[in-house]
Amino acid sequence: MKTVLTGAEIEAALAGLDGWSGDSAALVKRFRFADFKDALGFMVRVGFEAEAMNHHPEWTNVYNRVEVRLNTHDAGGQVTAKDVELARRMDVISGVERGSAA
Repeated sequence: MKTVLTGAEIEAALAGLDGWSGDSAALVKRFRFADFKDALGFMVRVGFEAEAMNHHPEWTNVYNRVEVRLNTHDAGGQVTAKDVELARRMDVISGVERGSAA
C-alpha cells in the first residue's frame, strides 16, 4: 500500500501546482485547450506518462475540456505522492507552468 499524504502535505503540494485543488480524497483540475484536437493530444501524451508510472487518472473530456481527478486506488482512494507527481507531469504536458497564465 502507498503512503497517504497528510492534509498539510497535500496543502503544500497544491501550493506548488497551478490550478489544482483537492483534499485527502483527490486532486482535481479542469484543463482547457483551444479545441478537441488539442485536448485529445493532451490525453494521449498523459496516457503514456500514466502508463509508465502505472498510475491512471480518472478523467472526462468534453470538446476542449479535460477534467481530471487523481487519487491512488491501492491507498484506499486517497492522495499519495504518486498523484502529485502525475499532476506535475500533466501541467508540463499541458504547457502550464507555476505562475503562468492558464
